[in-house]
Order: sequence, then structure tokens, then C-alpha cells
Amino acid sequence: MKRTAKEWVVRIVILLVGLTIAHLGVTLFLLTELGSDPFNVLVQGVYRTLSKATGAGFLTHGRVHIAACFLIILILLFVDRTYIKIGTVLCMICGGPIIDFFTMLLGGIVSASAPMAVRILTLAAGCVILAYGMTIVIRSDAGTGPNDLVAIVISDKLHQKFSVIRVITDVCFVVVGYLLGGQFGIGTIICAFLVGPVAGIFLPVNGRLVDGILNRTGAAS
Repeated sequence: MKRTAKEWVVRIVILLVGLTIAHLGVTLFLLTELGSDPFNVLVQGVYRTLSKATGAGFLTHGRVHIAACFLIILILLFVDRTYIKIGTVLCMICGGPIIDFFTMLLGGIVSASAPMAVRILTLAAGCVILAYGMTIVIRSDAGTGPNDLVAIVISDKLHQKFSVIRVITDVCFVVVGYLLGGQFGIGTIICAFLVGPVAGIFLPVNGRLVDGILNRTGAAS
């Protein structure tokens, strides 16, 4: 059934709320300085490999990240374009500024100089918050971040649990990224094995939450 303009607006608002929550988790994760997320280990490895091979001065981690996201979108346009929605573009555009905002807000509170136990607890909390926000984005069905779409598409096509496929794809990102020269830490490993299972718990919960919001606002199709 074709969605109304009202339903799209409500779904995009839900997506943006989820995106904000997810990137709060990402910021907590990054501020511990215990390693970057699995996808960024891959991006870093690709960036370092290309820099050495080409010597191109215009290459930066950020630009390679954007290029990787666009490549994923381009591939999915040929595989199954129904996965690419307006929210996918919003995730690419809004993610960075949200992280910058939370970094400014929390930079003086979350410190890499804190005791290791505190940093690991903060990291774990960040992963859980990331998983919760990410599943709101997924359940909004208005689009998902390009790197998350990799696990979503594979799990859908193979009819396997998202939580399992998410762990497998994250581990693959880390291994390939490391072989290409990317760096990772204990935080990367915790993220790779924690986010998928936690997301698997939150997916049905947030599915009911999104459906309830759509019904209450009269935006359900």
C-alpha cells in the first residue's frame, strides 16, 4: 500500500530520533578511545592502502568513508533498490554532525584518561545505546545507514537472523580492514560481538513501539 505524506513524515521523525540515540552511543564508544567501530576499521584500511598506492593528497578518512557508503548504495541499487530510501541519505548526512554535537557535549565528561574499568563500562553502554537507536532506525522503515544495510540485506536474502549476520559482517569488516592496514582495539572487538545480539533483542521491541506510534498518530497505512 502506498504511504501517505503524513506517514512518511512520522517515519522520518522516528528515524531521526533513532539516529540521534544511535550516535549518542557511537560518541560514548569513540570517546573511550578503545578502538573504532568495525566498519571504520575497514574504511581506515582502505584509506591507508589507497594513500600508499596512489599518494593522492585529496584522500582523507572521511572522504573514503563517504565513498564507501556511496559504493554500498550503488551496489544495492542493482541488487534490490527497495532498500534505498530517503532515510538512507539522511543517515549519511546527519550522522557526522550529531557525533560532533555529542562530542562537544560529553567530551569533558567521558575521558580516555579514566580508569580502564570505567572506560570499558562506558564502551559497553555506548554499544547498547547504539544498538537500541539503530533498531529504531531500522523499524522506522524509512531507510537505514549504508553500513547497516549490508547486514540487513544479507539477513533478508539468506533468511537468517539479523543479529547473527551483523556479527559476521562486523567481524569481516575488522579482518579485512586489519589486513589492509586498519587499526582496532578492544572496543572494536566488543562492538563486533555485542551490537548484533543486543540489536536482535531490541528489534521486536522497537517494532511494536514504531507500530504503536504510527497507530496513535493515525499515520499507519
